[in-house]
Amino acid sequence: MQYPKWDYKEYPKTLAEDDVWGQVRRTVNGKAVSEEQIQLIVHAIVDGLALNSSDALVDIACGNGALSNRLLPYCGKLYGTDASEYLIDIAKKKFSVPERAVYEVGDVANYVRIESQPERFSKALCYGSFSYFSRDDAFVMLEELHKRFVNISRVFIGNLPDRDRAPPFYPVGKNYLNELDICESQIGIWRSENEFREIAIAAGWYIETRRMPPQFYGAHFRYDVILHRSPKF
Repeated sequence: MQYPKWDYKEYPKTLAEDDVWGQVRRTVNGKAVSEEQIQLIVHAIVDGLALNSSDALVDIACGNGALSNRLLPYCGKLYGTDASEYLIDIAKKKFSVPERAVYEVGDVANYVRIESQPERFSKALCYGSFSYFSRDDAFVMLEELHKRFVNISRVFIGNLPDRDRAPPFYPVGKNYLNELDICESQIGIWRSENEFREIAIAAGWYIETRRMPPQFYGAHFRYDVILHRSPKF
């Protein structure tokens, strides 16, 4: 089956400019999730990264910056990058803060290779986007973050679809197995915790996995990972 590159770059243009959660598909049944759900996400990231005012955070595949902006009160500086020029334009317009929050266009695999000052960052985030990267780009991101971004102590990769929990997600009788390996599909590549662990270790990281509380809208089939440089975390 062929999958279109689901409209990540074009779909947001069909929505109102102030529909910042709809633009990045932070939705349930087509409607933006509640403020309570956003707060659950923010809390998970702040806690998982142990963010503090001295941190310089890089948000990879940041979309329109709506989530990045919620993290700004918890860190010193923030840099967001995304492949969509349209979403970055919105981020610049709505969420840029001089000398504190900067947003620029950048493809993930290219960005991690060419960032001119990778040592300036202390923490990294990739929320809700990792499953849409090709397998090659996903590994490049993990490996280059470990190799070049030497001062990053933690990486939070959030909202990953769990392959082990895929069956209940699909209708009975649907042949979905091939879809789980397609980064261009609606949910992207599904990986089990063990599969992600193997990838992270191969890239040089120690890995911690976490689950969101049951009231989180994706708790039944998604998980988060935190990557560490040290085994003592």
